[in-house]
Parts: sequence; C-alpha cells; structure tokens
Amino acid sequence: MMLINSLNQIVWGKTMLLLLLATGVYLLIRLRFQPFIHPGLLLKKTIGSLFKKRDTSGVTPFQAVSTALAGTLGVGSVVGVTTALTMGGAGALFWMWVSAFIGMVIKYAEVVLALHFRVRNADGSFTGGPMTTLEYGCHMPFLGILFAVLCIFASFGIGNLTPANTIAETMREYLPLPSVWIGIGIMAVIAWIILGKNDRIMRINEIIIPIVSILYLAACIYLLFLHGDRLLPSISSVFSSAFTPSSFLSGTGGYMISRALHYGITRGIFSNEAGMGSAPIAHAGVVGIHPVEQGFWGIFEVFFDTIVVCTITGLVVLTSGLLDSGLSGAALDIACFSDGFGELGGIVFAISIVSFAIPSIIGWYYYAKECIQYLWQGTYMLKIYQFVFLLCLVQGAYMELPAVWEIADALNGCMAVPNLISLLFLAKVVVKLTKEYMIRERK
Repeated sequence: MMLINSLNQIVWGKTMLLLLLATGVYLLIRLRFQPFIHPGLLLKKTIGSLFKKRDTSGVTPFQAVSTALAGTLGVGSVVGVTTALTMGGAGALFWMWVSAFIGMVIKYAEVVLALHFRVRNADGSFTGGPMTTLEYGCHMPFLGILFAVLCIFASFGIGNLTPANTIAETMREYLPLPSVWIGIGIMAVIAWIILGKNDRIMRINEIIIPIVSILYLAACIYLLFLHGDRLLPSISSVFSSAFTPSSFLSGTGGYMISRALHYGITRGIFSNEAGMGSAPIAHAGVVGIHPVEQGFWGIFEVFFDTIVVCTITGLVVLTSGLLDSGLSGAALDIACFSDGFGELGGIVFAISIVSFAIPSIIGWYYYAKECIQYLWQGTYMLKIYQFVFLLCLVQGAYMELPAVWEIADALNGCMAVPNLISLLFLAKVVVKLTKEYMIRERK
C-alpha cells in the first residue's frame, strides 16, 4: 500500500489538479463557452431526441450515456460523495460542483474527439476513445497504447474492486453471509451478463439506470423534505467550509480547505469521470450522429451525475446530522436512509446501491473490452481478462474500504495523463467541429 499511496500523491497532487482545471478553463475559452450559451439546443439534442426514431442497428445515444452513467452512478455519485464529505468535510461538495462545471466542457471535448477519430471494425461497429484519438489525431500511437493498458488496469479498481466492495458492505448489513460468498454471488451475476450476447451490456444499462435513478432521487427528495429545517444551514455550511476568509488565517482552516478541495475534486472526477477518458469509449460506438450532438450527451451526463445526484446525496447526508457519527461509505448512506424511512429505508438503499453497482461493473468491463480489442485481435486475451476480472470481484468483496479507494484513485489518475494531452493538442479540432455544427444549425 505504500507504493499506491506514493503514486496517489503524485497523480492527485497539486500539479494534476491544476492541470485538470487549466485544461477545462482553456477549452471553455477556446470554445467561447459554446455550447453552454445554447441550452435550448442542448436540451433539444439530448432529452428531446429521445422521442425521435433512430437507427437501431448499432449503439444508440441513450444506450451510450446509460453505459457511461453506469460506470459512475451508485459507487461514484452515492458512495463517492459520502466518502468525500467524511474525509474533506461539507466544503467538499462545493468543490465537486467546481469539478462538474469544468468536467462538462472536458467531457464534451472528449466525446467529440472520440467520435471524430473512431475507427470502423470489420463487423461494421465502431471503436473509439482516447486511444484512437491519440493515435490518429495526435499521431502518438505509443500514448494510445498506454491509455488502453491503463484503462484495462483501472477497470480492476473503479470498475471491479470498488463496486464489489460496496455491494458486499451493503449486503452484510442485512444478510449474515461471509464476504467471500457475497463475492461469489456477484461473480455469478456478472459472468451471466458479460459472457452472453454482445449487446446485453447496453440493453441492461438502458433499462436499469433510468428506473433506479428515478426511484433513488425520489427517496432522497423525500428525506430532504423530512429534514427541511436543516436544508438551508447545510447549504450554508458547504460554502463556509469550502472557502472563508478566516480559514486562511489559521493553519487548521487552511488544512481543512486543502482536504475539502482535494477530496471534492478527486471524488467529483471519480463521480463524473471527466478527464479520465473512459466514458467516450461508450459514446464512440453510437451510429448515425454528429460528434457535437453526442458531445451534448457528455455534458448532460456530467450534469446529471454530479450536479443532480451528487448534490442531492450530499445534502441528504448533511441534513441527517450523521456526518460526524463515525460511519463512512455505504454504511453512512444506509444510516441516513434508515433514519428517515426506518428499517425499510436501509433495505431500499441497499437495493438501490446494488442496482447501481452492477451496471457500474459491466460498464467498466465494456471499456476494458474495447481497449483489449484495440490492442489485440482475436479473443484469446479477452478470455484471459474475463477470467481474472471475475476472480477479482470475489477479492474486492472482502478487502478493506480505504485500500480499495486508494487503488481506484491511483489508477484513475494515471488514465487522465495521456487523455489530457490529447485534449490540449486537439482543442483546435473541437473548436472547428463545434463552429461548423453551430453554423449549420443556424442555417
């Protein structure tokens, strides 16, 4: 773990955080805040497009965004924000908002480039993401290979150990089963999904994510109404804890701001994955759509994930009064729901988090599978990966939570480096495609 901790200090140090923020600000300036100044067009091309008929011969835009959200909702947006609050205080939520605003433009640029530089496979499907962007856009095939390798390894952290640990921790509250047996159960479910038909992952995510999201948000809104008298003080504590003049006058205050900023931004990125380059891999498979239009879905993805789900989850924790209870992770979320709904509330949350975590696992499996197919032809390496991936689910079920999060953070940070290089090198391509699209829409 010393090696992982040292790696975390490098990839999530001040330099990386500044690079992420600088990349987002640079893209915003180069794009002149487009497409954010056209919210009507953005809504029309995302939510509005759901009511139009599309080519169903390949991946649809909604399937892509559902798979991308599957990689983050639940573990990233629910347990991630709880972890950020317990480690960084209420102010961490403010810095998650900052990361979301910056993340929207980063995710937009990632998706646009992924579709523009994707490649067509022999079966007619598409493969794309930072690996193809780096190879064909930046002409840096080595970095494309590096990203693909890092994504495969990262899938064992954020997409395997972390959600498996979350499921096991949640289920242990209600089922007197050893963690290893829970892990075997998770492995069996995931094996049935990933070893089935090729489109099963997309179809399952398209169904589960919208239903579970609506039910979860409805339960959270009820809890906020239940503790309505604490809502305004909780929101005030977010701002006062994140950034106050008096904080600079004391070492303790400065330390707390540093922790809030660190955990807020890192968990914010863990939540929406902006800058990591993973989600564009799902978006790249969409057929019959302009890169800019699919980029709008990238903006929607970050907004829904962090601004909506993370904010509501964070406020539920803050208004519950249980932030200083000593609990953390899924256990704290369960306590918040049990406090509001009684014993039934814990069961409702447990079902929700498991329903979120399963799509998260298969979403990240999909990312790694695409990277493996980019690196190697044939199915030999994929079969080896499937075997190891399934075994790691059992391991993740009984690992210690802090160790799981440290591994996931380190792997996420490593993925961001080559991806951010492609965004900085190809910002002009994003600007050109956006301008051309906006001119066409005006006409």
